[in-house]
Amino acid sequence: MDTRDKIIDSSRAAAMVAALRSRGSALKVVTGYFDILIAEHVRRLRNIACGADAVFVMVLDPPDPVLGARARAELVAACGVVDYVVPSGEGTSQTLLSLFMADEIVREESADLLRLRRLTEHVQRRNQQ
Repeated sequence: MDTRDKIIDSSRAAAMVAALRSRGSALKVVTGYFDILIAEHVRRLRNIACGADAVFVMVLDPPDPVLGARARAELVAACGVVDYVVPSGEGTSQTLLSLFMADEIVREESADLLRLRRLTEHVQRRNQQ
């Protein structure tokens, strides 16, 4: 399977959520920047996915991206625990999130900024040696 097929638009995501709900599936949606995707992201996604039948990931645009939106979406789609990736767009965030209950939504934006800062500091320290 080409993992890029997991990348869908918000209207297709809405249809998938409706179909999965009709089957009684347990769902999760994760929002974040995933810029740059690191092992910590994968571990976190694995923990979030535990007990969920389907995991949607909404890739948002960070304040100052290192990678382009499409590259970030493709990297997240390559994670085995992720079922669907929805790149952000105008109105996408609120539209998609409105389909989920509060306990199904996991917001990772702040954690992503912290991860990037720690990675940047690590790389800078290594370059100073």
